[in-house]
Order: sequence, then C-alpha cells, then structure tokens
Amino acid sequence: MERMNAADQARSLELAQAIASVASLFRDHFPDARANLKPWRDDPLTRAFQESESLDLSFHFPGWSPRLQCRTLLVQLRLERPASQGDGRPCLLGVLIRGLTYESERWRLATVGDWCPSGSHLPQAEVSERLRRICRELFLLFGSGNAATGSNPQAA
Repeated sequence: MERMNAADQARSLELAQAIASVASLFRDHFPDARANLKPWRDDPLTRAFQESESLDLSFHFPGWSPRLQCRTLLVQLRLERPASQGDGRPCLLGVLIRGLTYESERWRLATVGDWCPSGSHLPQAEVSERLRRICRELFLLFGSGNAATGSNPQAA
C-alpha cells in the first residue's frame, strides 16, 4: 500500500536525497521550523483518503507565527512517478502548501493559477513571496524547471 508520508516514500537513494533536500530547503527559508516527515497517522480514516502520487511533509514552528498566520506548514508535492515506479526521482507536477493551526486551515498556496495564497488569514506579502520562491526551487530540485516558470506569471 502506498503512503503519503515522505518518510514512507524514501524507497530509493535518489528519492531519499530529494526528501532531505526539500526539508533542507524549507529550513533554509524558515530556520525555526522543525521538519516532520510523517505528518499523517496510520489509521483507517487517513488511509481512505491517501493519494499514492503525493509526497507529504510538514514543518512545525515553536509557536504561532504572525508573519505566516499559522503554526504548521503542510507541504504536499504532487508527483509523476518515473516508468520504473520506484527508481529515480519522480517529476514534480505541483505543490500545495497549507498554513494550519490547531483549529483549522488558515490559508493555502497552490502552484496553479497565480500562485497566491487564499484563505481566511493570509501570510504577510514578504512571506508569500518567499513561499513562491520555495515552490520555484522545488520544481528545479525535481528537475521540472520548465514547470516552475510555465504557469507562474510572477516567476523570476
């Protein structure tokens, strides 16, 4: 059974290195964040909603971040598996980042459309730009550089 948790997806050296690079990339931009490579519980309800083409990890902050308007970032990478289905690094199709608190989702940023956060409590403009920069760097990390500029009118 496929898992969404990044730790469960690290079945090859190349993919394990990519996951470590994703965690390092977020830590470079948010040094106070603590990476969690297993954000999902292994229970029947979670398994009912799992997506085999998603690589999920989260980043927890020591407290509520007023600049981010959340305590946790849930990062979901939508992947296209290579033909070998387990070897090599998959192609990154898209990124969804959700800003969460204990109560609910506060905002989300997806790499479709204008790449702008939407929700009830948005992060500050400088943080939104940093999140877009992270998304562009993720596309480059997974060798999907053309996708990083193709659908984002604000890409540098």
